[in-house]
Formats: sequence, C-alpha cells, structure tokens
Amino acid sequence: MLVSGVTVLSGCGTVVDREKLQDTVQSSLENSIHEKIKIVECPSDESIDPGATFTCDVIFSDDRREVATLKIRNEEADISMISLKPKK
Repeated sequence: MLVSGVTVLSGCGTVVDREKLQDTVQSSLENSIHEKIKIVECPSDESIDPGATFTCDVIFSDDRREVATLKIRNEEADISMISLKPKK
C-alpha cells in the first residue's frame, strides 16, 4: 500500500525533531487511511539530509505493526511519506 501523504516538520538544529515527526506521521496516517494508530516510533537521531530515507514503526490500535518509509525533502526537514507496508 502506497501512502502519498506529505508532512512538513520544523527541523531542530541538524536532526529531525522526533516528537514532531511521530505526532505528524500519526495524525497524517489517521486522516488518510481512517484507522486509529496507537503509536509511531521513529529514530531519535535522524540527520537532516535532503534525499535521505528512513523508517518509522507504526503500531495500530489492534496491535498490527507496519513500517512507514519517509524521505527528507529539503534542508527545512520537510518529509514525504513514500510507503506504508506490513512489518516482516
């Protein structure tokens, strides 16, 4: 399943703000796929490196786990969601 939501985040120095990222990914997903999400877990030390991709674990209210792949679009730490797939 490909999710084409776009999120915008303010960077905090040279790393992505983890709390803002997790909150933004959660609300973006809930709005786009209309499912309740329990938690989003993203890395805490993701550098703002335009073009880089990274993943966050998404745990739904029914405890199903999926992996969101995100891409850093620019120096302002704007993020695009590339995909959401079941965790293997």
